Amino acid sequence: MVSVTCFTRHKMLLLIESGLAIVALVLAVLCPQAGSRWFQKLELSFATLARRRTLSVVTVGLVALALRGALLPIERIPEPMVHDEFGYLLAADTFAHGRLTNPTHPMWVHFESFHIIHQPTYACQYPPAQGVVLLVGKLIFGHPFWGVWLSLGLMSAAICWMLQAWLPARWALLGGFLVVLRYGVFGYWANSYWGGAAAAVGGALVLGALPRIKRSQRARDALLMGVGLAILANTRPYEGLLFSLPVAVVLIVWLLRAEACPHWLSLRRVIFPLGAVLILTTFGMAYYFWRVTGNPLRMPYQLERQQYAVAPLMLWQKPLPQPTYRHAEMKKMYVDEELRGYELYRSHPLLGLGLKAYWGWSFFLSPLLTLPMLLAVCSLPYGFGWRDIRKRTRLLLIVFVVLAFGSAFESFYAPHYSSPATGLILGLLLLAMRQLRCWRPYNRPAGLFLVRTIPVICLVMFLIRAADRPFHISLEKNFEFAWYQKNFDSFGKANIKARLSQIPGNHLVIVRYKPEHEPFAEWIYNHADIDNSRIVWARDLGPQNAELIRYFKNRQVWVLEPDVMPPQLSAYSTTMDSSSAQGSIAAASH
Repeated sequence: MVSVTCFTRHKMLLLIESGLAIVALVLAVLCPQAGSRWFQKLELSFATLARRRTLSVVTVGLVALALRGALLPIERIPEPMVHDEFGYLLAADTFAHGRLTNPTHPMWVHFESFHIIHQPTYACQYPPAQGVVLLVGKLIFGHPFWGVWLSLGLMSAAICWMLQAWLPARWALLGGFLVVLRYGVFGYWANSYWGGAAAAVGGALVLGALPRIKRSQRARDALLMGVGLAILANTRPYEGLLFSLPVAVVLIVWLLRAEACPHWLSLRRVIFPLGAVLILTTFGMAYYFWRVTGNPLRMPYQLERQQYAVAPLMLWQKPLPQPTYRHAEMKKMYVDEELRGYELYRSHPLLGLGLKAYWGWSFFLSPLLTLPMLLAVCSLPYGFGWRDIRKRTRLLLIVFVVLAFGSAFESFYAPHYSSPATGLILGLLLLAMRQLRCWRPYNRPAGLFLVRTIPVICLVMFLIRAADRPFHISLEKNFEFAWYQKNFDSFGKANIKARLSQIPGNHLVIVRYKPEHEPFAEWIYNHADIDNSRIVWARDLGPQNAELIRYFKNRQVWVLEPDVMPPQLSAYSTTMDSSSAQGSIAAASH
């Protein structure tokens, strides 16, 4: 009974949304004329703005920025918690120092952590685009979060621009506002440093440029497609490749057709601009790889997996040889957790597919936005409105299927893996809603009423989500949270940092984990310039702590026990028992 009550309480927003969707469906059948005059006036004003395409794009972006900024008292600047976030923040800090990577620290063994390499250089394992996003926020406004904030506005505007190439202007504007309500304010893309918005921008630029190139052969559209491809290559390389392949095939086939446009014109306006961007991107990435890994063909991500991982990236691959771990927490993460997850997915592929589909569905659609898609699919045999949109739907579906098929073979998944397809998913949703408008059971405009109420329900749910704290709405907690969820509570690092910042001088914090420590709650992350950081975080290596303390001889040394609640910070003493640390090192070596 308690578990059912907790489930109901945490899923309250989804239950409310589902209830409103059912009520809207019933009203659509019983009294579809309700509110028609009000809707007509609203649609007239909406269409007036939509006809001004550039203004529509700018408006959508500014609304996203304004709403996220207005909700800062409720959704405060987030504290980084997930391993990936610290990696991206390291990249931003590295770039802020005017470097692409950092030299290996002489005490690097004490600073090893997840998603970071220390050999041959000290750097984040991930592609650099999200680090650049955080860098922009840091340089312009003094904090990396404002880079996330700017990326949300850019994502909303870019998807609106993309939709204008595939749909009438008023539908594109509606899609832009749906992006704002669902992804631009709540959810982990907007409230963490993990990323998602940047890859969504890349996908929107690629997909939005294709119809424009085919219609007008303008060099600026080719350049925008090239920029989108460059963003995808430096955010989600694998998913970006899957996403771009069908688009590339369509573009190449179109260019080879004699009647498409004169060959000299396609060379000057399409191939040369697009090729120039891709060539610059290729050389830039190779240079970055060379500086970080010493090999222009080896990504930092590949190097990190080679140094630490056992579970392969693809389910058809066999596990990698287990490396020698210097820390028990590293072994627990890469062997006990990652490898077990890979083995579960590999031995139960249907379960893995189901979980990935559920995570993607719950983030991008949820019950309300699923309704028009289901009704549109059910209406296919009847054909109303289908001929008008099936040509556009075909390519979008092909891109979606290719991306989904390729993602099914990955050993890991989170919703931001599919972020390049954000605009694509909105496009399919809006095409389904356009078709649904023609649904007239018993010659009653039920489909029109339903399509009109869906954005209203989205707005209502947005307002309810914004009022979760004043009204004490209990939300489900998740690290990869959607609009109706929230992040887990802090594990205490911000409080410890605040305490240390009030104590004069520089600090060395030796973190002493218990054997049962959960490796997801990691404390060992440092800035790009470790020696000049006010606080340095290091692992407890027992007797080896002496060499670290000698190196940082002018710092006040502390021992932190994070697995005690609340985490305990105390002055370091050489007489402290280090047997637990020695035991951890021994366990990691087996």
